Parts: sequence; structure tokens; C-alpha cells
Amino acid sequence: MRKGLILSGALALGLAFPSLAQNPMQVKYANTITADDLKEYLTYLASDEMRGRDTGSEEGKIAANYLADFYKGLGFTGPVDGSYFQSVPLVSVQFSKVTLQVGKNKLVENQDFVFTGDGDMAKAAKTDLVFLGLVTDENLAKVDVKGKLVGLWAVGQRSNDLITKVMDAGAAGIVLVSMEGQANFDRIANRYKSLAGRGRIGFDQETKQRPVFTVSSDKMAALFGTPVETLKEAAKSSPETIASQKANFQVVKSKTPVEAFNVMGFLEGTDKKEEVLVISSHYDHVGVSSTGEVFNGADDDGSGTVSVMEIAQAFATAAKEGNRPRRSVLFLNVTGEEKGLLGSQYYSEHPIFPIANTVTNINIDMVGRVDYEYQNAENKDYVYVIGSEMLSSHLKKINEYNNITYTNLILDYRYDAEDDPNRFYYRSDHYNFAKFNIPVIFFFNGVHDDYHQVTDTVDKIEFPLMQKRAQLIFHTAWDLANREQRTPVDGTNTRGER
Repeated sequence: MRKGLILSGALALGLAFPSLAQNPMQVKYANTITADDLKEYLTYLASDEMRGRDTGSEEGKIAANYLADFYKGLGFTGPVDGSYFQSVPLVSVQFSKVTLQVGKNKLVENQDFVFTGDGDMAKAAKTDLVFLGLVTDENLAKVDVKGKLVGLWAVGQRSNDLITKVMDAGAAGIVLVSMEGQANFDRIANRYKSLAGRGRIGFDQETKQRPVFTVSSDKMAALFGTPVETLKEAAKSSPETIASQKANFQVVKSKTPVEAFNVMGFLEGTDKKEEVLVISSHYDHVGVSSTGEVFNGADDDGSGTVSVMEIAQAFATAAKEGNRPRRSVLFLNVTGEEKGLLGSQYYSEHPIFPIANTVTNINIDMVGRVDYEYQNAENKDYVYVIGSEMLSSHLKKINEYNNITYTNLILDYRYDAEDDPNRFYYRSDHYNFAKFNIPVIFFFNGVHDDYHQVTDTVDKIEFPLMQKRAQLIFHTAWDLANREQRTPVDGTNTRGER
């Protein structure tokens, strides 16, 4: 039933599918993608010796060279004037001094608060901490925020726009609650603490006087001497009932350049070689903790990176046997995803091949594990698919056709909803292609207890399942690279700013 429905829909849209019979050539090359190869590559990339492949680190550069050597060995071209590297100009921003005191309470960074804003101050500012709660015009009319530290209650909301609105109203800084419960805050604070002293990596920008101190709901209540439930209620429409507190704060900032690279291997196509399919992953992770523990990043995103390598090898084998794809394929491993999708942002804004010629981006981020939703399921052969039908009416159906024909995985679209509270669509590198109206399809296994923990290690990877996912992605990529018509852009990007 499912096969017939999907195929009928595809044909109704004029998609050219030869039949549901398998193409022996595709099967042959897909079968070169093996669990053993995936394990070999990942055991190296996610080893302790690679020290978490942090953006700009020496180990990150070793990983980049490993990937470049791999593509060179496949016979791929280095597309950046013969090089396999695209330099990404980044800086590391260090906040050498961040202080916050409310009344007589001197708060401890990465314990009582985490600093998530920007600023550079020659001396500490003395002011009042006032409570605004929800950012509404009615509340702003009741609380004088000019020159003050302003307490915001932004649980379940996108805080960036709220912060901007309050800063534009004249606030000196923000004390923010973005989630309820001390345990939730402690997880974030512990991560900041483990990465303390390493700086924030990003593109060089002018400093904005925008101090933002994120605290737990319990800490916010303690600062105002008010129970959490009372504070939550006041946040709605009576913030003026919460007494202000004396406060002072200071932020001191410095910058240093960071050397980082996107890595790419290029396979030129035949009669449609001007059109380019991009297959991407991020090879960076988050390095080591302040105590020297390694964040191996086996699933995130070692799994995606080695999947790209195996898919590249399958295409290379085909090309060497005279079966080069019609369209060109760019295998792109980006840096700085963990710092804010930086490498893919830089590529999309400084593309090696014209954006107009980029037909589709296939992005692979975390495809080596089983998540909470499927850990107790009888059938664990699944993959989450995100973004595939927003910009093109064909892409989702092309992927489904290849899945029906070759791999028979469960294609789960639950995180493709525009109101997905996890916002997974916005959290990986396909986003930076979609913003230029390039059709995207993002493959993902969901999160688990080891996500962004030092326990994300190779021994927990489900290699046979990862092989099936990589083979599906290969089949879809092969189809996209060889079909007569490029993926049409007949949809609208309904998912804007992150």
C-alpha cells in the first residue's frame, strides 16, 4: 500500500522513476559502504588522540588533513585552486573577567550564571536590577528599564528577539531565565564550566554592549527574594510588584585569530557537470573539558563525517569503472558547526561553485545511534528526515522512492514540523543552504544520553544500522546526481532566522 501511494504521488508530479526494480549498478556501489570501513574511519577520527576535534585546534587541523588526504587518495580534485581547504576566518573571543553582584550576593560564573552576551567595559557599572518578566508592551510601560539590569522570564520562547527589544528600550543588560528547574540550568552551566578558558569562536564582529547573564529560575527568584511561583505570576502582567535590587557588573573582552578550514573533495560530472550536488557533514566537535576529559564526538558528528567518506568512496569506485555521475558532486566537511554553523555559513556566503548551480544539499549529522524514541522499539531501523519537502515537491519523494527500492528504513518526519520545540531544523548545516533556496534533506538519528557528553564514544555506535542509513543516502545522492532534471525549487522557505 505505502509503495503504491508514494509512487503514484511521484508520478503525478512528473518524477521520472524507471520502476521499483533495483538498479544493479547502484546496488553494487552501495554495497561498498560497509560497517567495517565506517568503524575503521570513526575509530581514528573519534579517538582520544584527536582530543575532540575542536574548531581551530591542532587536532582539528589533523582531522582536516586526514579528510583531505582521503579525498586525494580517491582521485578527487581539490576545488579551491587545487587545494582541498577553504580557509574560514574566525576569531576566539575571551571574556577574561565577568562579574555580577546583586545586593551583597556575588554570583559565581558558570555556577550561579552563564554569560551568553557581549560587551567590553573599562570599569564595573552600578545600577538596579529590575524585573520585567514577559517582554510585552504592557510590561515595558510599567517598568523603567533605562540604564538598568533587567530580569526577563523567557521560558519556552526565542530569547534573542526579546533581548533585542529590551536592549533597544535602553536596558544596560539582561538577567535571563530561559528554562525552569535547577537541574536543567546546571547541565548548561557544567558544559560552560568544562569549556572555560577556551573562548568563544566566531566571525569577527564589532563589540556590542549587550551583557546577558543567564540564570536558573530558582536563582532569579532568590535574587529578588521572591518564591518562583510568585515571580512567574508577576512575570505575566504585574512585574512592577517585584522590588528592584542594587546591582553591579563588569565584562572584559579580548580577541585572537583562529585558523580553521572547511575540507572538500570534488568529483566532476559528465554532461551536467555545471550542476553541483553538495553532500555535507561537520567534522568538528567540542574538544576537551577544563579537566582534560575528551569529548570524542563519535556520533556528533563523527558518524556523519565517516558516512560522507564512505559515500564518496562509492562514487569514486563508480567513476573509476567508467560510471561517473552526470552532475558534479562536492563532498563538504565543514568546521565550526558546534560554534554556530560557522563553516557552512561561510561556504554558503563564499561558495566555491555558484549557489545558482547548487542543485541540492544532503546533510548528515548524527546517524550512528538509536535515540530515546526508538530505544525500546522492536524495529530500530529508522532515520529522521528533516527539511526535504519545504523547498522542493520532489526531494522527499525521491528519497522515499530510493528507500522503498533499496533500504526499507523507517523514515520518521516527526522533527520536520515547523513548530518542533527542539528546533532541529535550525541546528545543523543544511540551514545555511536552505536560506539561499537550495533544496535540502537532513538525515539524523535523534538525541541520547551521550549527546554532547564525554561518553559519546565509538563503542556505542550501531555500525550495521549506520551502514543502512549511509546506503540510503548514497542511493538518494546517486539518483539526484544522475536524473534528467535537477531538483526543482517550487516551494517557499518558511523557516527564517535561527
